[in-house]
Amino acid sequence: MNALDQFRDAITAAGIEAPDVLHDDGAIHRFSPSGRRGAASAWYVLHSDSVAAGVFGCWKAGLTSTWCAKSDKAMTPAELAAHRQRIKAMKAQRDADEFARLKGEADKAAARWRTAAAPGAHSYLVRKGVQPHGIRCDGETLLIPLRDTAGKLHSLQTITPDGEKRFKGRMKGCYFPLGSKPQGFLIVCEGFATGASIHEATGLPVAVAFNAGNLGLVAAALHKAYPALVLVLAADDDHLTPGNPGIMAARQAALAVGGFVVAPQFPKGRPPKATDFNDLAALAGLDAVRACFAEIEGATCSH
Repeated sequence: MNALDQFRDAITAAGIEAPDVLHDDGAIHRFSPSGRRGAASAWYVLHSDSVAAGVFGCWKAGLTSTWCAKSDKAMTPAELAAHRQRIKAMKAQRDADEFARLKGEADKAAARWRTAAAPGAHSYLVRKGVQPHGIRCDGETLLIPLRDTAGKLHSLQTITPDGEKRFKGRMKGCYFPLGSKPQGFLIVCEGFATGASIHEATGLPVAVAFNAGNLGLVAAALHKAYPALVLVLAADDDHLTPGNPGIMAARQAALAVGGFVVAPQFPKGRPPKATDFNDLAALAGLDAVRACFAEIEGATCSH
């Protein structure tokens, strides 16, 4: 088996669908990790001269892996030293490419945000029963900015009228704030509609982290920036998903920052797809959402 086939097998073994054609030119190449059309979040760098070696991964999954045609024990000391230096250089190449990619996406996001307008009666907002809270619209597509704790805009979440959500650019540690500057308590949740329902029910400030995987990163960033705040992790109750990732992510994030977890308490007859506080608001009204947060010591509701 040649080096290209071995490298392809290594990529596949990591759970990424390797592209049909691999290039061993030492340049960074991007591709879709699923093999389908979409964001090219997977990447690789491969050299086949000397001792063949490569680095590959997926930005979306947070994966980075190395491969070499020889094991460390099979290489001479000179080969091993050269291999380690090459791997180091390839990782630096990857980091530089990712920095440039994220900067480009941030610039495009800022330009798109500047020209966007208030959404009005957008069908997604109407269906979810929430107010826009400062998000904007580009044509029929909703735009929700993702910012870091310094307020810098890094990327946008786009939502189409039928609810399809996409991201481009940096998500890790970025969030969308609802409400005024927090004093005392700050609620951290997953989705925009969930955060809007919580804020409209309680009057408390909310940070939208967009998904369970980003919940802990946002909580950690906020805790570092605002150590005096008490963070309340508003969990999605993914009761039909093995391991309940929404609850688990909220618990882990709360444990890391010394915060609290609040989960939606649904009435009897809960529909199978009802998992978050926006679903609770649709089923039982904002009073039911407010009641879930009523026992947070020191928290006050404005409604």
